[in-house]
Amino acid sequence: MRPLLIPFYVLFIMTEGLTESRKPRRSVSFPDMNLKQFKESELGSFSSLMVRDDIGQLVLGARGKILALSLEDITKKISEEKWSVSLADKALCQMKGKGAEECHNFIRVLHTMEDSKMLACGTNAFNPACDTVTFRNGKVFLERKPQDGRGKVPFDPYQSFASLMDGNTLYSATSSNFLGTEVVFQRHGLNPVKTEMTRSWLNEPTMISINMAEVSRSAENGEDDVVFLFFTENAVEERRGNIWVSRVARVCKSDLGGKMTLQKRWTSFLKARLDCPFGDAGSPSLVQDVFLLQDPNNVQDSIFYATFTSNPEPSSLCSQSAVCAYKLSDISHVFRGKFLTESDTGSWDTYTGEEHSPYPGSCIDDEMRAKGVMTSLNLSDTTLLFVKKHPLMEAVVTPITGKPLLVQTMTRFSKIVVDQVTSLDGQRHRIFFIGTDSGWLQKAVKFDGEDAHVIEELQIFQDPLPVDFLQFSSKTGQLYSCARNAAVQVDVRDCSRYTSCHDCLLARDPYCGWDLITPRCASVAGASAGSMIQNLSDGDNRMCPASDLGKRATIIHLTIGVAQFLPCSPETNLPVRWRLFDSVLHPGPQHTLLSQGLVIRPSPSDAGLYTCETLETVEGRAYGAMVTQYLVEVRDPDRVATNLKIALITVAVFTGVLANFMCRHLGAKMLDRCFRCNRNGSNSHVMPSGHHEAVNGCGEEDRHHAGGTPPPQEQ
Repeated sequence: MRPLLIPFYVLFIMTEGLTESRKPRRSVSFPDMNLKQFKESELGSFSSLMVRDDIGQLVLGARGKILALSLEDITKKISEEKWSVSLADKALCQMKGKGAEECHNFIRVLHTMEDSKMLACGTNAFNPACDTVTFRNGKVFLERKPQDGRGKVPFDPYQSFASLMDGNTLYSATSSNFLGTEVVFQRHGLNPVKTEMTRSWLNEPTMISINMAEVSRSAENGEDDVVFLFFTENAVEERRGNIWVSRVARVCKSDLGGKMTLQKRWTSFLKARLDCPFGDAGSPSLVQDVFLLQDPNNVQDSIFYATFTSNPEPSSLCSQSAVCAYKLSDISHVFRGKFLTESDTGSWDTYTGEEHSPYPGSCIDDEMRAKGVMTSLNLSDTTLLFVKKHPLMEAVVTPITGKPLLVQTMTRFSKIVVDQVTSLDGQRHRIFFIGTDSGWLQKAVKFDGEDAHVIEELQIFQDPLPVDFLQFSSKTGQLYSCARNAAVQVDVRDCSRYTSCHDCLLARDPYCGWDLITPRCASVAGASAGSMIQNLSDGDNRMCPASDLGKRATIIHLTIGVAQFLPCSPETNLPVRWRLFDSVLHPGPQHTLLSQGLVIRPSPSDAGLYTCETLETVEGRAYGAMVTQYLVEVRDPDRVATNLKIALITVAVFTGVLANFMCRHLGAKMLDRCFRCNRNGSNSHVMPSGHHEAVNGCGEEDRHHAGGTPPPQEQ
């Protein structure tokens, strides 16, 4: 094998003095992904996605149509229903200044209702409309009874919004006018309520997510369920303008608005700043998505997992992303704290005036009912006026442990989904699936006492498209996503990429363990501890069975003073180290260490066995895994030339000796030729046959034969 020659300028570019960042342990590119993909060349952009575990379908909203795919295999389309705009509506939309592409019907809302029907809402050429979707014989149909969709779905097909369906009641946070400037958070249905159109309530907001916490299930005081809204906005409390912050707002599910003050408006709308400290001090941390994982035993222990970015510009090379977690009880505590109040000068200061009872913005509970406050309609105007003017809390909602679970540079997180899995030891572990704006999905886990680490990152879209939709199916155990004209189905419990027991255990993937019978890395779901091993606490691979399968060293011949490259490409993103026999190599005049190999400028002492191995530290213990080995032999060019001369002389001498041997031992015919061609005449005598015997060696005839010239005629 001849190693690659590396020019000096390439070495200069590739020399890596950068510190190791928290890279995903493994990266899997799209060609290596074992995923299912649904794609139609003539299909417009996907604009919504809904997993229907109850009927085994994945429902997709697209430009001008709704599709139903098999949840088990999304490559199988079950049915589709067209919902396009008329030519007249499209022409009217374009007359109002919108582009031809915008003036379609993008189905952006898909929600399941109590009767298994679905609410679907589309932009409808900037004239939002909703309709009901039914399923007959497994196929999707529109009832063709359109309703006004204003305030339920944006006019603009690309504007951010949020919505939630509770039973048959829709909560939405979106624009309610053609220009998209009036953004409201509202509940639709029999008792509609919404936010006030004032800067103190919402100031140029970007809506992110709506979640409902079923507080009533575990509340001892008969407290109401709570709806949380996550968004970003321009902070009114900042003295400097255009300071964007993340917010969490809270309203009560049973809020009916006020009787006189705040009629058909939220009487329980309170908001607080949401903090996720990372990045530069001057960079805003802006929330991108939120996933609520409810605790079935105590709702107050439920956790919100949120993705953030530090820079809103996608092109920024300095952007960072993070995942922060918030306990519901901590958020509730902030909403029982002090308020900020706006002064005559426009500054926002802590409110120190008269305290109100009941506490402004409180959800109805048993204590309030005992005092005659049965609904928000019974609240006094004094309390409601205070809520109207004081929606902002003083305290900031901080994450659990006060810091992010995960931070990455030069990456923009988008969506997040959290799953729970039971390991072989019976412990419950939470796994985070984080989408990025470049078409990758990161799979991360956090163990007690450690920072979260990314087990692997998966390229789920061939093109660098944002992961805007992400849902998990508890029925199939798979993730579903879509972007533009492609939908994908990803088996996040796939353990086949861990090709050895050592790799399987060190990955510390809660889904996976080493099957001692197969043997292979496989899902722990339904497996017994007797037939499978798993070590999530420290990844100790000494549990693995002994293996005599080693990699054979590659023999390399190097020349002194000539730089050569020895490649090392591990399957993971783990840092590598090189060893010469048992000694660890360090950078020096003879050795340049790169992430993908080693450059040697060999001297005679550099011959030996070189080993490239990945290095992984878990709970303070270092683990090495061999990637490749080279047996290096070093040659001196001067000595090679000398040895070549000696070899040539040796060959010449050996040829003469061989010829002499042939003359003496190869029989009468050869001897006869030797006598006849002997021209020296020394030490010869006549044989009975008339031939001469050449005592001193082969004669002229043999020399002529050797040179290709015929022997002379005998006189």
